This record gives sequence, C-alpha cells and structure tokens, in this order.
Amino acid sequence: MSKVTRRAALGAIGIGAVGLAGCRLPGEAGSAATTRPAPSTGDNPVVDENRAAGSDRWAAGRDGTVGVKDDAAQIQGYASRTSVPPGEPIDFHISSHRTQTCTVEIYRVGHYGGAGARRMAAGEDVPVQRRTKPEADPATGLIACDWPASWTLDVPEDWVSGFFLAVFTSQDGYRSSTPFVVRDTERRSDVLVVVPFTTYQAYNLWPLDGHTGKNLYKGYASEGVIGGNEVRAFRVSFDRPYADSGTARWMNMDTSAARWLESQGYDVTYASGVDLHEGRVDPSKYTVMLFSGHDEYWSQEMRDCAERAVGAGTHLAFLGSNNIYFHIRVEESADARPGRVVTCYKEAPDPEPGAAGPTVRWRSLGKKHRKAEQGLLGVQYNGILTEPVPLVVKESKHWFWEGTGLRDGDEIPDLVAVEADGFNPSMPRPEDTEQVLLSASPYGDSMGRGRRTQNTSLCVNAEGTLVFVAGTFHWPLALSEPEHENKQVQRATENLMTRMLQPREAPVS
Repeated sequence: MSKVTRRAALGAIGIGAVGLAGCRLPGEAGSAATTRPAPSTGDNPVVDENRAAGSDRWAAGRDGTVGVKDDAAQIQGYASRTSVPPGEPIDFHISSHRTQTCTVEIYRVGHYGGAGARRMAAGEDVPVQRRTKPEADPATGLIACDWPASWTLDVPEDWVSGFFLAVFTSQDGYRSSTPFVVRDTERRSDVLVVVPFTTYQAYNLWPLDGHTGKNLYKGYASEGVIGGNEVRAFRVSFDRPYADSGTARWMNMDTSAARWLESQGYDVTYASGVDLHEGRVDPSKYTVMLFSGHDEYWSQEMRDCAERAVGAGTHLAFLGSNNIYFHIRVEESADARPGRVVTCYKEAPDPEPGAAGPTVRWRSLGKKHRKAEQGLLGVQYNGILTEPVPLVVKESKHWFWEGTGLRDGDEIPDLVAVEADGFNPSMPRPEDTEQVLLSASPYGDSMGRGRRTQNTSLCVNAEGTLVFVAGTFHWPLALSEPEHENKQVQRATENLMTRMLQPREAPVS
C-alpha cells in the first residue's frame, strides 16, 4: 500500500493543469494524519440498513393526503435540532389550522431497493392545535416560533446515521414534513456527508402567507407582493417550519446524492453544517467529506473545519455549485439554545462583526480577496442561468472521465443549471496545488453580466489530497433523480469516489 502521489491523484496530464503555487493549502500539515485504510464499500452498516424494506409513502399526495400551503397552515412543524445522535431526543413543534390529532412518521432517506426511504417510527394520535404565527422582528426581520413540543422522538441506539424526514399527517388529511439528520460522529466512516442546513434556512421564506415571510433574500413589500433586498431579513431562525409542505429549497440535491451513495454501498455517515460550526466533527476521521448540495452559507468555524480536513489529508467533494459564498454567524436563540439562528447582513452594515469579520461575501473579506472561496475550492460562483445548458467536457483522457465514452468537446445535456462556478485567474487559488479543469461550458448570465464559462474542477495538493467541485446544481440530481439521471455523470462520480477512497500511507519523513 503506497502513498497516493499528487501527480497520480490529479492524473498525469500536464496540459490541463491550471497552475502550481507556493506553500500548502490552509490547514495543518499532512503527516501521519494522511493514513487512510482500505474502504468498507459494500460491507458496512449502510449496506445492511438498505437491505430493509423501503417505502415511498411519505410524500404529500400519497394515501389521499393533500399538501400544505402557508396561508392556511393546515399542518406544519419544525425540529428542535438540525441533527441528533442515537440515544438522544429530538422534539417536533407542530401547529395545525384546527384542534385535532396528527400522525408523526419518521423516514430515513436511502436507496432501499429503489423505494427511496424507509419508515422507521411513528407517533399516533398526537394532539395538535393552532399556534401563534410570530411577526418579524422590526430591526432584523427574524421570525422565530416558540411553539411547545408536540412529540418527542427518542432516537434508538441502533439507528444508522442518515438523512431523515419527520412527516406530519393531520386527521383531516393534510401532510407536510421537516428534515433532520441522525449523526454518528463517533463512527469512523469512509465518507461524511454534510447536509447544508444553514443554506436551507437562508432560503426559507416561511410563512408565504402574503405579508409575513422573510428570508435572507427577500420579504413582502406590500400585501401579497414579494419585494427584494430592501425588505429581507438579516437573521433567520431554525425555529420555524420550511415553507408550504416543508421541503427545503434544493433539498432534492441532497436526497438524490444520498440515495445514489447508498445504492453504491459506500460507507457513509451524515452531519449538518451546524455540526461543523459547533465543533462536533473531527475531519481527520474521514477519508472523504462530501458536501452533497447547495452549500452557500458558511461560518468561519465551518470553513476552519473544511480547511483542517484538507490539512489532515481528508479529501473534499462538493457536488453542487456556489459553495462558501456568504460568511455567516450561527447564533443562539433568544432563550440561549445554540445553533438556532443564521445571521448575514450582506451589503448592510453588520452591527457586531466579531473577530471573523462582517457577514459579507467571503471574497470581500481580507485584503486582495484573501478569503475568496476559490482559495480553498479552486473555482467559485460566477453566474446564474435562466435555463440549463450542456456541460462541455474537457480533459476527457483524465481518469475522472474514464469509462464514460466522452471526448473533448462532447456535451452532457442540461447538466449546467441554476448557478455555476468557474475559475477566476484574478482570485486566489489553492496554494501548493495542481488543478485540472474538467469542463468548459459557455453560458449567458441571467443577471446581465455577459457570457460566462462554467468549470468542473479538481485540485490536488502536495500530500495528494483532492478537492473536487462539480460547479453546477444539476450534478447531484443526475445521480438518481429520474428526470435528470445520467449514466456518464454517475460513472464520473464513481471514478472520483474510487480515487478518493484509495488507501493511503503517511509520507516517509
């Protein structure tokens, strides 16, 4: 078992290398920490879990149920935590449009023979009633509920870490849900999947009732009219449901990735971004940290964790785009519960910037864009698309594209969508790192900023540690969402995982 070299990890093609710079990626130097054992793919708790019978009965519309709208708020709820370990409780705070009972069902997202989830537990005849819908704080726009707990799940000790949904079905036939993670940071899995809850909350416009809702982008300018930045919130709370039927925006990127990873038998555990912030994740435990979705809002503590991962020899894989774009604070609630508020002032003056600096774009922090996200990722957000465009393949002889049948200039239809990343030569790049750009996809920016180029990027540092960025929203959807599924994307991602999971020894000193 030999150490994976930087040249071998990147692929022995000098043509595609963007460049090589000075020292090393931010983080601790790699030494013995870069030792990684042979992977447990195909023989691990996730494989055993997925042998259980699955169920697709969780969605609104199944079994005669009807989805929820915020203006009526027929049945909605939120979780007391973004993640919980086995053996500990998690509360669900539920409101209904009338006094009645509901059922709370807990589903774990996975492959399960194609069913997509497994029903794990249920609470029957849970009493619910109408709860007060809070008004927005006039200074910050914060909307935080203080509903009492309606039902508590004591997570069994033997539950396998995963992405979970609590599904609320009212006696009168309405259904909504809320997501959470069961984490297991004590187990040294091959892969840690990080679910972007801070970004979920940044986009959450609950309640979409015509006058109250706000997120970090917009709010209501007048009755029934949604405005822009001038009426947005500066602080958003996890103590509220997700809008309408409870599916966080772009959550399907994460569920698609989870189902594919588990279908392939990878040894995965899960954590929320808040877990990174609060220091519950030791990145050196894992061979790969995989960010499955749209992960735009990062605190300094979250970024420190990712940089420590690279320094410890843990590979990073970002399957979406527009990652680490806004600097945030993750703060406690009014009653001092940690990790319940996401704060981001953006262009507005930040009244309490703290040691990490104001909550602005990461690329605006430090002199000469010193903290731009490209300095860790190798690429960064560069535009928004009105409609999907093809991903144009580059460096097709690289191991990443092996077995796909693709050649330079070939197109994967509709793969570049929503937001895109690209390499910017005027921004910092990862230090002591070689980079290959695996795509060069032209598109028109919908914000009127002209023609742009999307790049899928792979960087490798001196210790052979990889940082991959897909650079588009549709990459994780192409792994298992039926309307997006693409075998070439699946094969390329399999190639990436195989390379990242290769055993590694510590370099000889």
